[in-house]
Amino acid sequence: MKLPVEGDNWHQVIRSDKLKLGKKKMRNIGLKSIMLLRQESTVHATDALCRHMAWPLAYGGKVKDDCITCPLHQTRYDLNNGEVKEWSPFPLFPLYGRFLGSLRRPSPLVVHETRELDGWVEVRLSTA
Repeated sequence: MKLPVEGDNWHQVIRSDKLKLGKKKMRNIGLKSIMLLRQESTVHATDALCRHMAWPLAYGGKVKDDCITCPLHQTRYDLNNGEVKEWSPFPLFPLYGRFLGSLRRPSPLVVHETRELDGWVEVRLSTA
């Protein structure tokens, strides 16, 4: 295991071979929960919980077109920058979805920097 260097804020979070293509994992860095996702050419790291109602995105979140959709109320976020693409539409009952969406203002998902080094996925937490 790599020893931390003064001013170096990268954290080893999972062995590279344990994060399979298309799979999501939740991990903690101290008290911060993050979600990791391996795609063809990159590993994404975001805050683990949906910004709408704090549902864990790794549990049932659907990934399509570089976005993750929360399984609870269908809020959709861009995995590259955290931008809200759709806020709580809850498509089965649109009026109900608008009501639930109004409980909180749209808020982007925090995205963290990743790298792979010496067989590990490492994450540098965003200060956002």
